Amino acid sequence: MRDALTKHHQRFFMLTRRSLIVSSIIGASLLARAYAEEKYPQGPVRLVVGFAPGGGNDILARILAEKLQQSFGKPFIVENRPGANGIVAIENVRRAEPNGLTLLVGPSSGMTVNPVILKSVSYDPVKDFEPISITGYFPLIIVVHPAVPVNSVAELIALAKAKPGDLTYSSAASSFQLATEMFAQMAKISLRCVPYRGSAPAINAVVANEVALNFGDIAAVLPFVRSKMVRALAVTTASRLESLPEIPTVAESGLPQFDISLWSGLFAPAGTPPNITAVLEKEVRRIVDLSDVKQRMRNLGIEPAGTSASEVTSTIKSELERFKQIAATAGITAEP
Repeated sequence: MRDALTKHHQRFFMLTRRSLIVSSIIGASLLARAYAEEKYPQGPVRLVVGFAPGGGNDILARILAEKLQQSFGKPFIVENRPGANGIVAIENVRRAEPNGLTLLVGPSSGMTVNPVILKSVSYDPVKDFEPISITGYFPLIIVVHPAVPVNSVAELIALAKAKPGDLTYSSAASSFQLATEMFAQMAKISLRCVPYRGSAPAINAVVANEVALNFGDIAAVLPFVRSKMVRALAVTTASRLESLPEIPTVAESGLPQFDISLWSGLFAPAGTPPNITAVLEKEVRRIVDLSDVKQRMRNLGIEPAGTSASEVTSTIKSELERFKQIAATAGITAEP
């Protein structure tokens, strides 16, 4: 009996000792993780952009990288990985270690257009990423060739109804095509799309009178508006832009519910600790609200945003639903 009790006590002691060791290991791991999060970042941070240097997303990424480096005292490096409608960059970040050292400068085209118009995509914009903030919006501006006999959105709609299917528009990418088709569907008109590879050739097509109109990003289009080589009819935002107060909105020109902009946001891989994404969200929102950053962005035709992470998710979900309907009605599909 005594020997049995001794063996029982020994077994209990061994089990207790093992439990303490396991608990210590887990505790040390949690403490190490908490320390890493508290001291974020532990090394250089990559901001991955799915386009070549010089575009709106790239420039916005470099503005953020400069300020984030000042904030955290560690390098924030912009890494351009163009290809496949931004999918190369998106996949690179999706597969990255979720430690906050690899972030995606994710455009709306990658997060809300690709999943709609491509037959299949390898990522889920909601499940595969932790949203941080929408950093900037890219409003569009509707322009026509001076020979087109319209001076307002209302007159454009009237002309399109008088000549159904005759008016052509240039499209730099699927995002611009969706925006234009959204306009056409709300106005109950028919427009013919002529695709071009990039914003520069798309606006040049209007200048050359190859097409009647274009929904273009402000940075690419505004120089031609200023030189009167094209005529601006409206901006696509719900309210007038601070940088272009003289140009009316589509909403005040006959389509009250019309409001669309492209955007760029910051994302981390799914599973990134919430402490890290929270500190990034807070700092990005502070940076975007700085007066010098706002001015630099507006000079580039970008409207400062600085949304919360939850707003990013709701925007993605609502745009996915809206774009599915527009694409289905217009028959828009594409392959990367």
